[in-house]
Amino acid sequence: MRFGELSRALRDVVAIPVTPYAGGVPDLALYRSLLRRLVDAGVNVLTPNGNTGEFYALSAEERLQLITASAAAVRGEAHLMAGIGLDVATAVEEARHAAAHGIRMVMVHQPVHPHVSAQGWLDYHREIADAVPDLALVLYLRNAWVDGRLLTRLGDLCPNVIALKYAVTDVNRFAQLRAETGPDRFVWIAGLAEPYALSYAAHGAEGFTSGLVNVNPAFSLRLRDALREERYPAAERMLHDIARFEHLRAVDGGANNVSVVKEAMHQLGLCDRAVRAPSTVLGERERQEVSRILTEWAKADDLGPLPAAAS
Repeated sequence: MRFGELSRALRDVVAIPVTPYAGGVPDLALYRSLLRRLVDAGVNVLTPNGNTGEFYALSAEERLQLITASAAAVRGEAHLMAGIGLDVATAVEEARHAAAHGIRMVMVHQPVHPHVSAQGWLDYHREIADAVPDLALVLYLRNAWVDGRLLTRLGDLCPNVIALKYAVTDVNRFAQLRAETGPDRFVWIAGLAEPYALSYAAHGAEGFTSGLVNVNPAFSLRLRDALREERYPAAERMLHDIARFEHLRAVDGGANNVSVVKEAMHQLGLCDRAVRAPSTVLGERERQEVSRILTEWAKADDLGPLPAAAS
């Protein structure tokens, strides 16, 4: 299988690193250190320029800088899957930039357009896939109307599409889509992170994405192991332990998704709490709740501060 190694790698925690800022711009040295922290903790797949990395708030130049920095930090010790998207030309340019730095996978963000037809959705991904045939593509799927026939057609046309990051809050639809498409055609990744990892794993998801891993990598890796071993009652208990944290992230349709993660990292001394508009930093009440949660987690996991930033 041409992309067999990469397909196997995706059956894991897929970390979405945050983008730390200093003086309003990405702090690339700290970014490299944050990625090293994840790799050194045992995280095997990382997505620079994902949603937890504030993809849509970054400039084109900044996205390229972060791809370059991620390759320099990881040094081939883990798999990188660069987030790309927006218009086709921009997506292809950033995919080629990733390839030039030794990155072998890209994750295509959902098409951003008020009018997306089924044929247009297929054409969008096909144009990107055809432009970078030696890169493996993972599709970020947030459209419930995408059906098995459409995915099968895309897979037939683009053999370098190897996985689906499914981020629709409907496990029954996920199970139906996987059955329609064929469970072995793609790697199926639960794209709504830890809170949905258990229910989607029970229906065939083989990996899950995570923003929480930036704060508590040990927890995410333990949950991965429990799901792999089908220790579902243990996984359920673990999800109870993070419910308050994930609830804070989910309030108001996920408005504070990144802000909660960065607040926790700020309190641990890992990075500044700053986020870019249209996100906003947390208020005092939410900050105190994050502090209480971290105190509880510290009893089980080492959440110690980051070593000095890499040069």
